[in-house]
Amino acid sequence: MAPTDASVFITGESGSGKELIAEFIHYHSRRSSRPLVAVNCAALPEALLESEMFGHCKGAFTGAVRDKPGLLEAANGGTLLLDELVEMSKPIQAKLLRVIQDGVVRRVGSETTDAVVNVRFIACTNCNPEEAVKAGTLREDLYYRLRVVPIRVPSLRERASDILLLADHFLAYYWNRHRGAGTPPPRFTEAAIRSLRARAWKGNVRELENVVEHMVVLLEPGSEIRPEDIPALEQVASQGNTPAAAAEITTEEPYYIARDRLVASFELQYLTQLVTEARGNMSRAARAAGLDRTTLYRLIERHGLQRKRIRETTDPTSL
Repeated sequence: MAPTDASVFITGESGSGKELIAEFIHYHSRRSSRPLVAVNCAALPEALLESEMFGHCKGAFTGAVRDKPGLLEAANGGTLLLDELVEMSKPIQAKLLRVIQDGVVRRVGSETTDAVVNVRFIACTNCNPEEAVKAGTLREDLYYRLRVVPIRVPSLRERASDILLLADHFLAYYWNRHRGAGTPPPRFTEAAIRSLRARAWKGNVRELENVVEHMVVLLEPGSEIRPEDIPALEQVASQGNTPAAAAEITTEEPYYIARDRLVASFELQYLTQLVTEARGNMSRAARAAGLDRTTLYRLIERHGLQRKRIRETTDPTSL
C-alpha cells in the first residue's frame, strides 16, 4: 500500500500514533524524496485555513501584499497530511474535492489561474468518519475519495504487547537527547514492565512518550525503574498534556480549595519544565528558579517528580 499513490484515511484515538503511520507511509512510498506537508484542520479558522491550503493572490484580502502559494502547491510531488479532516468546513471540503478530482488548485482571489499539482492525500481523524457523514459535517463524496485505503489504529490498551517496545524506543531516544550517550540509561524492571502493561493509557502513545521522557530527566544513570517510579511520572505527563484542564477555574469549589489546586497545578508544571530544561541538574535548576536546593528538593518530592532520595549526577563546576 505505501508504494502506491492511493489515498489513505487513518482513524484512531488521540495520541494513538496516526501521524507516525502517515509518516511511515510517506517515507516508504515513491514520493519519499518529496515533501510531506501537514495541516491541522482543527487549529485554524476557516478563512486562514483556506489561504494556507490553497494560497492567495496579491490583494485577495487585507494584508495580502504578495502572491503566496499554499500548502497544496508546497506538497506538489509529495504527500499532504490532513489532520483532523472532520473539522474542516464544508466549503473548504468542496474546494479540496475539486483538487483531488482534477489535480488543480485555484488560489484565493484568483478568477482564472489554476496551478496543476500532483499530491497524495492522507487524512486523519479521532472521530468516527461515518458518523460525521451522517451528521453532515463531512462530505460523503470527499470521504469516499479519501478512503481508498482505510486504516484503524488501535489504542495502546488494545496492543499491550507493543508497550515495552515503545517504552524502550522512547527511553533510548530521550536519554540520548537529554543526557547524552556517555552514561547508561535507566532500565525497566520486570515489575515495572507489568505495571506499564496494566495501565489504562488514556493518552495512548503520546502519554507513554511523556512518561518515559520524565523518567529520563528525573532518574539516575543506570538505575532501575520500579513500579513506584511510574505513577507520579504518569500523573505529570497527563497533567502536562492538559494544562487548561488542570488549571480550570470553577466557582463550584470553595475559594481556598480552588486556589490551592491552581497553585499545585502551577508548581507541578513549572517544576517539570524547570528540571527538563536543566537536564536533571538540580544545582542548575535551583539557580534558574532562584531557590536553594533544599527548597527545590522539597517541592519536587511533594509533587512526586522523582524518588524520595535524590542523588545528583552533575559536573562539579555547575555547583
